[in-house]
Amino acid sequence: MDNITQENLHRTAKYFMDTGRAETPEQALGLLQNFGLYIAVGPEVSASREHQVALLTLVNVARRTFLGGVHVIHAPNSPLLVPLTKGSSVYEAVTFLGGKNVKRRRRDWPVALIGNADPPNTLAPCWQVTWEGWRGGVVPISDGRRLKECGSGGLAPALAAATCAAETFLYHSGDHPMAGRRDAGVSLWSPTLPWLLPDPTEPPILFLPSRLWLIGLGNLGQAYLWLLACLPYDDPAGVDLLLQDDDRMAKSNESTSLLTDSTTIGLMKTRTLAAWLEERGFHTTIDERRFGKWTRRAPHEPNVALFGVDNSLARAALEEAGFGLVVETGLGAGPQAFRNFSLHAFPSSLNAARLWSRNVSSIAAEVLKMPAYEPSKHPTLDKCGLAQLASRTVGVPFVGLTAASFAIAELLRRLHGGQVLELVSGSTAALEDIEISATDNRTYEFGHVPVAA
Repeated sequence: MDNITQENLHRTAKYFMDTGRAETPEQALGLLQNFGLYIAVGPEVSASREHQVALLTLVNVARRTFLGGVHVIHAPNSPLLVPLTKGSSVYEAVTFLGGKNVKRRRRDWPVALIGNADPPNTLAPCWQVTWEGWRGGVVPISDGRRLKECGSGGLAPALAAATCAAETFLYHSGDHPMAGRRDAGVSLWSPTLPWLLPDPTEPPILFLPSRLWLIGLGNLGQAYLWLLACLPYDDPAGVDLLLQDDDRMAKSNESTSLLTDSTTIGLMKTRTLAAWLEERGFHTTIDERRFGKWTRRAPHEPNVALFGVDNSLARAALEEAGFGLVVETGLGAGPQAFRNFSLHAFPSSLNAARLWSRNVSSIAAEVLKMPAYEPSKHPTLDKCGLAQLASRTVGVPFVGLTAASFAIAELLRRLHGGQVLELVSGSTAALEDIEISATDNRTYEFGHVPVAA
């Protein structure tokens, strides 16, 4: 095994290092190598774009966290209907995303069902991944409830996949006694309402945003892009995306970021992700400057920013760049808060400069007391290198994808005349307790296109 540094650290393994449950980085990785998931798919996956979104998103998210493997049972050789990865068939796409196609179960891992798949005979948790309209999540198969699994445009099945990964991790890690025994999900239209109940106020998704500036292309930024590719754009060439980041892909990004793999390590994030988007027909522009108080939007550039930078100084300046709308998401830090997420939208009654007037105190000093950070276990790191290792936050892709789902939903909700939120706060461990702060309805006038017919 390579020597562990801040550049190649598996960000989920760090959870077990920071809590003291693993005494070495190797032990932490060993725990993740015992985590696995089976995904059983029904015949709907052959012909349904939304079921393919659910499957491919779950494979992509889960394989980065459950290092024992993500095994897909009965993936069809049918044509790929959503261009989320390479391959001409669903079967090939599963392989490209890091899953393994199998014919039957061989281990006692949890199981996720997508579509009308046969439930297994197992004592391990078994969930139905389900969605409808703006709502998505998972239900234990013994519960028997299920949504219609249609009419979502692609966002709700991706959210349901993220929720499934979150519940699977809670089960494997032993962090929640009800994981596998409860339903978990949320409505992106009305986040505080029960997600399994019909909501007559939900409109069909008819319009999609067409001009966006994405700032920060790590965990959150790549989740934004994955979700945009899930949406049913009729002609992606009519969608302008400006990508801003000044960093390169690192090995540690692969454990949290949905569009990073071993072939992209060391490459500029902007160029790599622009190429990925261009392959799917989107029009892109790149900006490789760091975002800050000096950044100004030109009149011809996108007027809506999706912000995903984990830096207080950058966040404090996000209202100064001249955007008509900024949707910012952030993730909790540390072993106790890494499942938390938040969303802020500006302009609002809040003020970015006051919200992020100072950096949040580091938790590295406390983490360094854990056995996994003893200097003898890191002979190649000096004191500074060890401090940098400790300062990296715990990260999991399903939290970033959940936060990104709320960000994309904020744009869609405004496009469809729904409630305007200036603040959302929650945890993937308790989606039933989302907190929101609403503000006055505002017309979305920043560019849109109709969904594919």
